[in-house]
Amino acid sequence: MAHFNPSLLRRRRRNEVVLRSLGFGALALAALMLALLVGSLVSTGWQAFTQTHIRMEFPVTAERVKPDDIAKGNFRALVQDAMQAALPGLPAPEARKLAAMLSNAAQFRLRDAVLADPALIGRTVTLTVPVSDPYDQLAKGQIDRATPEANRRLKDTEVAAFDTLAAEGRVSQPLNWALLTNADSRFPELAGLRGALVGSFYALATCFLLAFPLGIGAAIYLEEFAPKNRLSDIIEININNLAAVPSVVFGLLALAVFLGWFGMPRSSPFVGGLTLALMTLPTIIIATRAALKAVPPSIREAALGIGASRQQVVFHHVLPLAMPGILTGTIIGLAQALGETAPLLLIGMNAFITASPATPFDASTALPTQIFLWADSPERGFAARTSAAILVLLAFLAAMNALAIFLRARFERKW
Repeated sequence: MAHFNPSLLRRRRRNEVVLRSLGFGALALAALMLALLVGSLVSTGWQAFTQTHIRMEFPVTAERVKPDDIAKGNFRALVQDAMQAALPGLPAPEARKLAAMLSNAAQFRLRDAVLADPALIGRTVTLTVPVSDPYDQLAKGQIDRATPEANRRLKDTEVAAFDTLAAEGRVSQPLNWALLTNADSRFPELAGLRGALVGSFYALATCFLLAFPLGIGAAIYLEEFAPKNRLSDIIEININNLAAVPSVVFGLLALAVFLGWFGMPRSSPFVGGLTLALMTLPTIIIATRAALKAVPPSIREAALGIGASRQQVVFHHVLPLAMPGILTGTIIGLAQALGETAPLLLIGMNAFITASPATPFDASTALPTQIFLWADSPERGFAARTSAAILVLLAFLAAMNALAIFLRARFERKW
């Protein structure tokens, strides 16, 4: 009979406690780092989800806008007239300078309103328009009023004029839906993510339509049908190596082949999708092969035992059971591709585009490259929008991972 050693038992229990403590500490540290990341983004990005607006009355006179040629009307002068009317106590030249308080979009919104209804000529049009970035920062407390005037972006008269309009109840801060519905702009108060969202959608759709069937087909052949010889071993080794290749290498490949040799359109989501498909393909192949290997051999043996062909065994029995793992690996691979920046920069998807793409072949940006562009902008308003764009990207990544978990659970219950 073995001799019972109490000290050995205490050591085993102590080691178990230490191991559990280390595991809990690792989880707590990871949660803390995630909380710090999200917290820092929220603290700087939440202001971008609201936008300061001012309600103004614009007198549309026939002197400024000719009824027979509305598009060429002097709408900038109408904005100046509106500011002069709103601040009657200030000298006219100073009031006209304060027209810069309104965003550059004010004159175009007024023009569109008059074009839609020419009967507005000779009347006063009331519009709520966004303010320019310095006044938006002032309203959000990002400009310290106690700072000497020489060190501030706004003079005392400009701050006083804004406070006067705010005291009249003209200033509001609604949700900034333009962050999602507008395309990019050089003015922070007008810049949005619509072009980047549409471009990312087209690129991911192209990536999925190419990488998903090719990846699953290659994995099924290598795992179920390919002979086990030196050639298949070389292919498997190369696939594993491609999964570890830095993304910038795929960007250089796309730049040389897709743009250089084939002459495909630069900055287009279609080329971006092809590049991301090259990156995602090894990941899908590896995940699919792992899912196929996880299917119990008894499934194959039972199907073969009742007379099913090799093809029927794979497509009628093995593949449905492996589909949860395949979908999980595919969606995680696409989520990783969504956050890639380097290959998209190399194919020119960092161009300044002020309209969302109508087709996958139009020039566009993507969410990662849009973040890169805004982070490099000198205007202070883009700092908050950069963090807000990162939060939007993280939300998409979380949604894609949640979709992977949902599909996995659904297929597991079904099969």
